[in-house]
Amino acid sequence: MTATVDGPDFIALQVRDVEAAAAFCEKHLGLRRAPASPPGAVVFTTAPIPFAVREPLPGVDLDDVARPGLGVALWFRTTDAQELHDRLAAAGVPIITPPKDSPFGRMFTFTGPEGYTLTAHGGRP
Repeated sequence: MTATVDGPDFIALQVRDVEAAAAFCEKHLGLRRAPASPPGAVVFTTAPIPFAVREPLPGVDLDDVARPGLGVALWFRTTDAQELHDRLAAAGVPIITPPKDSPFGRMFTFTGPEGYTLTAHGGRP
């Protein structure tokens, strides 16, 4: 039998300050903490893929990278990208790419915890 891969099953951002990153996700993105998380991490109740912020893995020095997550595209689905954009912008969260319509609905890119580049999409196409 040949093993197959179904796709991503868990996503975590490695951060210096887990509590500050978790607070960003709760305050600005409305994510809710899962009932249980492993030590050094906060897992959120996201679907279909669980998402977390966690301490860096052994050997990872976040002070030695130009920008965390460079080369990785992480998108969050939302019910209304324009409303989320407006809320983030009003809170002073840096917006990298302003909202625009795309095949994936309205989308924009912003700076998340510790400088990660995140994209939100959803709502009207």
